[in-house]
Amino acid sequence: MAQFARRGRRGPAALLLGGVLWLSACTGARAPQYPALDYRVPELPEAGSGYQAKSGWATQRFAVAAANPLATDAGYQVLKAGGSALDAAIAVQMVLALVEPQSSGIGGGAFLLSWDGRALAAWDGRETAPAGADENLFMQADGKAMPMMRAMVGGRAVGTPGVLRMLEQAHKEQGVLPWASLFEPAIRLAEQGFRISPRLHGLLSGERALRLDPQAGPLYYRADGEPLPVGHLLKNPALAEVLRAVAREGSDAFYGGAVAADIVHRVQRHAGNPGRLALADLAAYQPKKREALCSPWKARPERSLRVCGFPPPSSGHLTVMQILGLLEQVPEVGTAFGTEQGQVMPSADWLHRYLEASRLAFADRDLFIADPDFVAAPGGAWASLLAPAYLKQRAALIGPKSMGQARAGQPGGERSAYAPQAAQPEYGTSHISIIDGQGRAVAMTTTIEAVFGSRLMSDGGSGKAGGFLLNNQLTDFSLAPTDGQGRAVANRLQPGKRPRSSMSPTLVFDGSSGQLLMSLGSPGGPAIIHFVAKTLIGTQQWALDAQQAISLPNFGNFNSPSLLEQGRFPAATAQALKARGHQVIETEMTSGLQAIERRPGGWFGGADPRREGVVRGD
Repeated sequence: MAQFARRGRRGPAALLLGGVLWLSACTGARAPQYPALDYRVPELPEAGSGYQAKSGWATQRFAVAAANPLATDAGYQVLKAGGSALDAAIAVQMVLALVEPQSSGIGGGAFLLSWDGRALAAWDGRETAPAGADENLFMQADGKAMPMMRAMVGGRAVGTPGVLRMLEQAHKEQGVLPWASLFEPAIRLAEQGFRISPRLHGLLSGERALRLDPQAGPLYYRADGEPLPVGHLLKNPALAEVLRAVAREGSDAFYGGAVAADIVHRVQRHAGNPGRLALADLAAYQPKKREALCSPWKARPERSLRVCGFPPPSSGHLTVMQILGLLEQVPEVGTAFGTEQGQVMPSADWLHRYLEASRLAFADRDLFIADPDFVAAPGGAWASLLAPAYLKQRAALIGPKSMGQARAGQPGGERSAYAPQAAQPEYGTSHISIIDGQGRAVAMTTTIEAVFGSRLMSDGGSGKAGGFLLNNQLTDFSLAPTDGQGRAVANRLQPGKRPRSSMSPTLVFDGSSGQLLMSLGSPGGPAIIHFVAKTLIGTQQWALDAQQAISLPNFGNFNSPSLLEQGRFPAATAQALKARGHQVIETEMTSGLQAIERRPGGWFGGADPRREGVVRGD
């Protein structure tokens, strides 16, 4: 009877879209039970990539937040058709691969945090190092690590993509609509074309290496080398063909056959920087279903929360919660925030405490966190990094003046034999937050690492124009495997290993009732940690709504100079921090936060004003 009732709720929702076609080419043993998605290409204006103030979006039953209006709309249509949050995330990701190729796609990986209303699942679709790679992959004959751009462009840094196989496995557990139908939005848009947005055009304008790729160059640039203009109707027939094959045959169509052969050919035969990815690496790839990390947080005296995030190889949740835990241990001086010309602004006193807590957390991150299949947690458990006694001990190091560069602690009472990883750039990514009409939720952060990844595009063996970009995820490993004393770096490259990440997909629950309160996350390399922490603090401690918290100025410290978002802070704030001993750098800090929070009567979503994302729901 319950099963019949569930069908009754979903069926009419799908029929509202006119979907009466059943798909027979579904993967797996399950026969489709619901009408397929009748996707319709929306008429949507393209948003710019500068700072555009947004007021947020209130919905009653469900909401989708993604980095591009076309991707958001695809997820919205899936939810209208009765799909689950997981179904919608798959459709959103496939459209992002087309319209936001600089950030994510089927040539990359993702971390998916999924709540089905009863249990939490953490799906690890992170890329893996090829079996033929070794820790000296990025070392030069002179004994020094390659410059980052030399390492990342071409085939050398391409890891085994994981997102498709991970999404397929998750869909088998939590999918509602047929797998094949979830690819229809991206296939239709790839075949009919989409308008190039100002953001994509701007990133293409500043890019050099992508123009030289024989597959990507002709897709995105004119014969004179200029990028295609804003509003150009761009079609991608090669990507459409690959997606159609995956829709029909499942992820095996990507990890074997013509698609896999073309990926390996382009990686291994790259003229200037060949890589070691092999057919066997693709065939052997398996996602991992890990146990999510959930941590208590007393956001306010009357507000106890359970914040859930991703375990290693992501450093995101552990570092976010270390920062929040350290702040709990440090007495608050003055007010945490005020207003400046009508905008909420963190105070200099509060920023000092936050930035010092960040130094301590990042010192631990750089020493301890790596793929748990290769590196043991300090003290035998990752929770040792968040133990109250350890945080209290570390917080005692925060004083009225900046400590400069922090050293890692000894969580669990053990001294690490590893060397801290030297600073090196981290990039990229996109984030998706979705809550469906049944209260199921997704927070998924997805990436190809650097902007446009390895600048290497595969047509999947189709011989058609366009295709998909391959990741450069291996440069998320430490380029140098050891330090000057010969001590190994925990996050060094090893065959089959997954590189450390900062991705922080997050779900927040009420600590007493267990009720889902929020889904959030962001792109931004290591700054993801600060963007997510800022949004948690803004919503849960300062009582801002999701959009107000996202729109707060960005700030952060990576155990290095303190960063403030350029043009967003009063001059007095920087001066006050400098007086406390901080080296302050004001710079662009382009987050891409997406968040959906529970509100009386429904949900409220926010999207980052620094990018073109939107929220949509009913």
